[in-house]
Amino acid sequence: MADDLVSDLLSDAGQRMEKSVEATRHEFATVRAGRATPSLLDRVSVEYYGTYTPLKQLATISAPEPKLLSIQPFDKGSMKSIEKAIMDSDLGLTPSNDGGVIRLTLPELTEERRREMVKVARKIAEDGRVKVRNIRRDIMQDLRELKDDGELGSDDEHRAEADLQKVTDTHVHEVDEALAAKEAEILEV
Repeated sequence: MADDLVSDLLSDAGQRMEKSVEATRHEFATVRAGRATPSLLDRVSVEYYGTYTPLKQLATISAPEPKLLSIQPFDKGSMKSIEKAIMDSDLGLTPSNDGGVIRLTLPELTEERRREMVKVARKIAEDGRVKVRNIRRDIMQDLRELKDDGELGSDDEHRAEADLQKVTDTHVHEVDEALAAKEAEILEV
């Protein structure tokens, strides 16, 4: 009975940690690395009729060229709000508007801007590590409650905590590998 509970908790922890790692990888896609991809604008929220709405819900975003993003709003009245949101974001891009389409030309990244992008990527990675550790903390708390309720012995709790630490280390390592890959991508000239 106790083994089933422990294995269920560890399985749940592994699944939740994997989701956190995937979310972190998705966040990495929003960090500019020299190529134009629509996912660069995933973190941009636009104030639209008093509510902050993700840009991808207000416009069609495409990358017609390697250094160009094209944003075609569904509502032409939102163009000014979209331009303001892009200017206020940490992307460092200046939109140009021809009345129907907003174009973002991605300039070559300077060494200083590359370092800034690496800092953004490192912060995303640290947030991902914190999410994984928070899951570990929650599961550890569940294990202690099982021990306090008498459903789990002290040795079983220590074994489960060691297994949980291995799962945690594996997922933190995945976040670190994703960060290393993103840093290499950003610093590639």
